[in-house]
Amino acid sequence: MSHNASPSAPRRVIRTVLLSLAVLGMAGVLFGIRRMLMMPVPRCMAGHWHGCYDTFNGVVLMTLVAVPLAVLVTWALAYRRHAAGAGSAWAWRKSLAEVGMVHGTVPFLWLTMMPGLSPGVAPRRVSLVPLRDLVMMGTLGIIGNLLVFAALGFFAPVRFAALASVPRILALGVGCSVLVEVAQYVLWLDRVSSVDDVLVNATGALLAGLASRRWWRRRAQEPSDRPRPAPVPVG
Repeated sequence: MSHNASPSAPRRVIRTVLLSLAVLGMAGVLFGIRRMLMMPVPRCMAGHWHGCYDTFNGVVLMTLVAVPLAVLVTWALAYRRHAAGAGSAWAWRKSLAEVGMVHGTVPFLWLTMMPGLSPGVAPRRVSLVPLRDLVMMGTLGIIGNLLVFAALGFFAPVRFAALASVPRILALGVGCSVLVEVAQYVLWLDRVSSVDDVLVNATGALLAGLASRRWWRRRAQEPSDRPRPAPVPVG
């Protein structure tokens, strides 16, 4: 009787169970917010900007609609890299990381840059006292801020070996969040530029990065994407 395959069997079972739970959880979330997602459908289908792209519901809906396109782009990038000589696993991992960073971050950035009720009129507001605005965010606000750079924190160290460390992921989250808060202030969007947003955004990026730690890209393990040259015959 072979004992070599026994340790991997429980791992496959655990992965299957976790994947199934994740799919069921996502399906449950979508079912719970189905009415919210259906509200902007008429405006989005008609191609109207107002009521679709300038609302939370519309942005979430269009993000979900774009998932098949993201999958197609991932497949095309992986196929091109594999055809160029890269290993299949690394080709898929790099492509998924690149598309995941964009698809999972751009919609949240769009939401953070939406203007308030009186852009350019209401006075600019800055909150530099840590934890003062945290209570006012509420549960949904905190979850939303945790997700802003979660995809970036998850996929960036998978794609780039230079970012595969906890301090660098945290610095990436802080830097990107600071840029968003500064942009909100400079563009006069009638939004509060808060240090608590920076703290929660960076925490979300860090937690997501830790979740992908087993797939972080190491320089010592990084294969070349270029095809190896054929050996030159000697003699």
